[in-house]
Amino acid sequence: MIELKTPAEIERMHVTGRFVAEVLTEVGRLAAVGVNLLDLEHHVRAMIKDRGAESCYWDYAPSFGRGPFRNVICLSVNDAVLHGLPHDYVLRDGDVLSADLAVGVDGWVADSARTVVVGTAAEEDLRIIRATEEALEAAIEMARPGNRLGDISAAIWAVARDYGYPVNDEFGGHGLGRSMHEAPHVSNKGRPGRGLTLRPGLTLALEPWLAQTTDRIVYDPDGWTIRSADGSRTAHSEHTVAITEDGPLVLTRRESDRAVMRADPPARLSAKDA
Repeated sequence: MIELKTPAEIERMHVTGRFVAEVLTEVGRLAAVGVNLLDLEHHVRAMIKDRGAESCYWDYAPSFGRGPFRNVICLSVNDAVLHGLPHDYVLRDGDVLSADLAVGVDGWVADSARTVVVGTAAEEDLRIIRATEEALEAAIEMARPGNRLGDISAAIWAVARDYGYPVNDEFGGHGLGRSMHEAPHVSNKGRPGRGLTLRPGLTLALEPWLAQTTDRIVYDPDGWTIRSADGSRTAHSEHTVAITEDGPLVLTRRESDRAVMRADPPARLSAKDA
């Protein structure tokens, strides 16, 4: 069942979305050479606790994955792109880090992801990040009343094709609102004019993700972390978007969304700071 939200409910999701944007901005700022992924995890835990928010990931146990997820953020490095388990890994110069976060505030959820380069950026890494960001913006532009779900999927696919990247359609976007995953599924490839007609009140997490040279994926032994099958580097961009009478409203927008981000080296973060 697809639940359409009222303007008041969308505004409550927007409150959550602003917090998600704040956290991901902070993660990008802190993701420097020498920082451990576990320190980032604990820092985000503290931000969620201080806000009185609730992690959508903690104890999440879908059909994939091995046991419940016991972290509050997904952190995926280099060839890892989705569901990365934070673990004892120290970020190195040139690493590509994708951070994905979904939380609830007062019963309303928002979901977003961003990819940054730590330290020195290779052009090919910046290029694939740009591709996911442009694909996301193209998808958002299609999120208008009267368009079809396939218009969103086709927009993502078209940008990927223009860049020469293959597209995996096993994991994609989704509805959300009172919970993290609601109908409908939003594929990252599709045909325009097909599928569900978009109506005001529909809220979607749109999330193009790409690997440089493959559309195949493999899982780590942890059962969660998803990587490109050939080890090529990846990127992931996501926003929560509400379809309104006036067009798409991005609920998780960050000020830096339209620029490819590099993580500047701030003061070192340690576990005691979190």
